[in-house]
This record gives sequence, C-alpha cells and structure tokens, in this order.
Amino acid sequence: MDFNLPAELTAYLDQLDDFIEARIKPLEQRDDNIRFFDHRREWARTDFENGGLPRPEWEALLAEARQLADEAGHLRFPLPKTYGGQDGSHLAMTVIREHLAARGLGLHNDLQNEHSIVANNPFVLMFRDFGSAAQSEEFVNGMLAETHKIAFGLTEPNHGSDATHMETRAVPSRRDGVDGWLINGEKMWITGMHTATHCVLFARTAGDDGDAKGITAFLMPSPIDGLTIEEYLWTFNMPTDHPRLSLRDVWLPDSAIFGPRDGGLALAQHFVHENRIRQAASSLGAASYCINESVQYARQRKPFGEALAKNQAIQFPLVELHSEAEMLRLLIRKTAWEMDQLPKPEIEKQLSDKVSMCNYRANRLCCEAADRAMQVHGGIGYSRHKPFEHIYRHHRRYRITEGSEEIQMRKVAGHLFGYLGKR
Repeated sequence: MDFNLPAELTAYLDQLDDFIEARIKPLEQRDDNIRFFDHRREWARTDFENGGLPRPEWEALLAEARQLADEAGHLRFPLPKTYGGQDGSHLAMTVIREHLAARGLGLHNDLQNEHSIVANNPFVLMFRDFGSAAQSEEFVNGMLAETHKIAFGLTEPNHGSDATHMETRAVPSRRDGVDGWLINGEKMWITGMHTATHCVLFARTAGDDGDAKGITAFLMPSPIDGLTIEEYLWTFNMPTDHPRLSLRDVWLPDSAIFGPRDGGLALAQHFVHENRIRQAASSLGAASYCINESVQYARQRKPFGEALAKNQAIQFPLVELHSEAEMLRLLIRKTAWEMDQLPKPEIEKQLSDKVSMCNYRANRLCCEAADRAMQVHGGIGYSRHKPFEHIYRHHRRYRITEGSEEIQMRKVAGHLFGYLGKR
C-alpha cells in the first residue's frame, strides 16, 4: 500500500502555483481587481440595483482568468485529450481542488462561482455521452469557446430533492408541420440563467408522479417565448444568479430532446459522483485554510503577554478539526482512486456511499472550521477584513445544494443496511 501521491501530480501542483504567481496574481492586483476579494468583495461583486445579480465586470474578470488558464493548458485538465484536456483522473482532481482551495480566496479559485483555473465542465461529458452528433458538435465546441452557456433546469418549488414528483409537463404538439412539445411548469434555483444561452430543462413526458421513468431532458434556448424569470432569489452569500422561473406554453421541437426520451433522470445522475467528490476536496481545502490561519494567528496573538496558542481552549477545538481534516483527506483520496479503477456504472453501485460520506462530512467540516476561525480571530475574524465569514456563508450552501446532508446520509444508510443492495 503506497500513500504517496504520483510524482507527476505533485510536479503539476508546482506548475499551477507558478502559473498563479506569474499570470493570475498580477491580474488580481490590476485595476483594483483586489476589491473582488478583500473586505469590499460582496459589494464589488453584487449589482444590488439589478436584482442582486453578479456585476458584469466581476464576471468579465473571471472569464479573463479562465482564458489565461486555457491558453496555459490548465483549464481543461480533467477533460479527455480529444477535447484539449489531459485526461485528469479523479484522484488528481481531488488533490488539485483541495490544493487550490487551501490557498484561500483569490482569482485562481473562487468557489462562489464554481470558478477555477482547473475547471470542472461536467456538461462536456454529458453531451459526449448523451447528445446526438449534431448536439455534441454544437454544444461541446460552444461550451469550450464560451459561446454557449448552459443552465440546469431540474429543481422545482414544491419538491426540492424529489425530482420524481415533477410538476413541469411536456405534451406532444405539432407546430408548422414540425413535431414537438408544449411545456408548462415552474423551476427554482436554476443557476446562471442571467447569462445562459440554453437550459437543460427536465419535464414529465409520461408516467405518473413518483415514477423515475417518464421524465425527459430538453435543450431549451434562452430567451424563448413563454419563459419568464420571475425573480432572482437573494441568498446568504451574494451576489445571486439563482432564479425562480415559469414556463407558459414553451414550444420545443423533437430535435431539442437531449438523451433518451422518458429517461432524462439518467442525465441528472450522470456527473453527481464526480461533482460530489471534487466538492468534498474543495471544502476540505477551504477548511484546511481556516485551520492553518487560526493556528498561525494563535501563535502570533499575545493577549495578557502570552500567545493564544498556549491556551488549551484554543488548542483543543483546532486539534479536533485538524484530526478530522486528516482523516477526510485519506477517505477522499482513497475514494477518488477507487473511482479511477471502475467504469461509471459501477461507481454508483460500489462507491456511491463513500462519495456521500466524503461530501457531507467535508462540507460540514468547512463550516465548523470557518466558524472556529472567526472565534479564534475574535472581532477581526467576524469582520469582512478576514475571509472566514465569506467561506462560511458560501460553504453553508453545499450542505443543502450538492445533495443535502440528509439525502446523502440516506444514501449511506441504504448501503449500510442493505436497502440498496448487498454490502
């Protein structure tokens, strides 16, 4: 058993650090761009007079950083070589995501926007595996060139985690001699609709409420007649790009069907494990940042003439967090390594519970570490002059949105008690 990381992976981390210092940090400092990361960050990022949406200059800065990363060969790292990537493994991506998050807030990796110089891009593989030839040609090239931006239209106001009781309905409808579908319903938390050119929209086309089969995914252009953005929902961490939207007699042709008709939920599950293990690694990295900053501050701060670090009331909570971070790191990397050994269908059968363990525990750890960092730092930790409040407010989201803790614990319980098959 060898727990050493591959030499080529550790060397690549050094390459990323060099790239950040040479290209990303200067951009971060240029034209007062640091306002997006210092105590002004929430104000600088948020257009409060325009529904709380991200400011265009903030999103333009992220796009410029991605372009630099793409030109340097980093952005597409996990994608297949046929798409300009490096066939990055699950293990490599967990190590990289942890490493970048552990550097703290910066233009190299801003999880509030799912932005990173090493991107995730799950939609690319979705189009590879489910799209028609024409869809793959258009959308893969478009996404990589950033001419096409895709939102994910699954969640509904009345059902949240339960997609099988989907109220959005699509019924056959012929228009101008073309077979298609008339769609009515509502969606909620559909991130990125303010800039999306298309939305992968899920609607029931057959079956009864509660049936997994009978839901179809459609590629809906945006804007389109009948689509209304009702409001952007303001959140714990601003800006927001998460709207509630309505669909009133939206018509789409048969050619807009994405993947198998009545089998759309397979698309929704396609990249869940990759996303969750990488999110776990990012939360672990952010937690490690909070722990390490707290240790450093406790060694430097000397109230009453002695370092805070000498007090067990300071030491013990950080020891607990540090211990859990060490254990999680091993589980995350072991699980990612096991994922690399299996075809995708087997990951769901054999490792789904481990992925869920990693994800919900890492997201919780990050919130606990950020909260403890605020406590150790005192008043300055509570202020926006330190990043801990931002880290807490952002990562608190992942205890809900990346599959809630309860949903993931239910997944683990299903494996543990044998309800999802033999252990």
